[in-house]
Amino acid sequence: MLEMLLCSMFTLLPDYLYRRYVQGKRFGKEITLYSVWFELRWGITGCLILTVLLITTVFYNHPSTTNVTLFYRTVPIVPETIGRVAEVNVGYNEPVKKGAPIFRLDSSKQEAAVESARRKIAEIDAQMPVARADVVKADGQLVEAKSAHQQAVDELETKQELYRRNPGNVAFREIERLQERERGLLGAITAATASKQGIEERISTLLPAEKASAEAALAQAQVDLDKTVIRAGMDGRVEQFTLRVGDLVNPMMRPAGIFIPDSAGRQFLQAGFGQIEAQIMKVGMIAEVTCISKPFTVIPMVVTIVQDYIAAGQFRGGEQLIEAQQVTRPGTLLVFLEPLYKGGLDGVTPGSSCIANAYSSNHDAIVAKDTGALKAVALHVVDALALVHALILRLQALVLPFQTLVFGGH
Repeated sequence: MLEMLLCSMFTLLPDYLYRRYVQGKRFGKEITLYSVWFELRWGITGCLILTVLLITTVFYNHPSTTNVTLFYRTVPIVPETIGRVAEVNVGYNEPVKKGAPIFRLDSSKQEAAVESARRKIAEIDAQMPVARADVVKADGQLVEAKSAHQQAVDELETKQELYRRNPGNVAFREIERLQERERGLLGAITAATASKQGIEERISTLLPAEKASAEAALAQAQVDLDKTVIRAGMDGRVEQFTLRVGDLVNPMMRPAGIFIPDSAGRQFLQAGFGQIEAQIMKVGMIAEVTCISKPFTVIPMVVTIVQDYIAAGQFRGGEQLIEAQQVTRPGTLLVFLEPLYKGGLDGVTPGSSCIANAYSSNHDAIVAKDTGALKAVALHVVDALALVHALILRLQALVLPFQTLVFGGH
């Protein structure tokens, strides 16, 4: 309607003024309800053509959409393991702080694993003094073996000396027996030395390794125990939290509720523009939005992201070929809008529906040296037509509450 009124000022109104003051025709006499078309046919035709061109120019260069939503993220409240609820710390819908417990699962199995790991560490610690006592014992056995070996060596040397002086004094069989005994005692020294080394290796290597393994098992058991307490990862609010003590929670099938972070839906809007505007939408474009949850307010925005693909064309691999006819509705071009000023979305309820206008700017093309005068004027006109769309948005912001409350039947 605004476009038609504007165009009529340049087409229909001059035509009427010409008929009235130049040709002398009067409204109600020569110009009647039945002769309007014949008398003002050039003005009416020009008005309609100019209106269509104006609407096309405005909507193409300054696109508008009602598919704008302040999306926010929800997080399902689920544990990492299946378990039965032993304690509930929040109600149906309550705010929670980061790190605060939400609910706790039955942890008797995990507590038993933690206690078992602790006792294993205590057992290894108790083996350390026993192993040190074994080292002392091995030292005594080694000294005893060396003493016996030395005694056998001395006795053998004495017998050999007597046999050398007078073979008849000592039987050769006695010398052989002492030689065997000396070799046996030498083996006992070797065995005692190896026993001592084994005990020392057990103290320095084996027992610390067993203790480290037990400590790792304790840490794993403690992690499993900590997982039985489900805590909030950030500040937020729980909704639809109907969990009660005794309920069985399965992370694959039954979430306990929904968690909504405080920062969810406070950063940007997501708008779906028509595919025909894909060549117009650019990062950095200025935009304006008005939302139902914040009436009578126009929020300045800026385009920060323009997705270079359309969600309606996505597919998931399967056993059937894609049939293009199944895409019954053309998808929209997803655009991210962020507030131009800090706190621009304050007061806008997450999930709210909005109306958005985006305004293209041809300033760089106008000031370019290779741009002709006629083209520069045309680009100036295109940029100036953004005022029409801005006015329409403000009228929508003014009428939206009445349209929703009165004419919408709410």
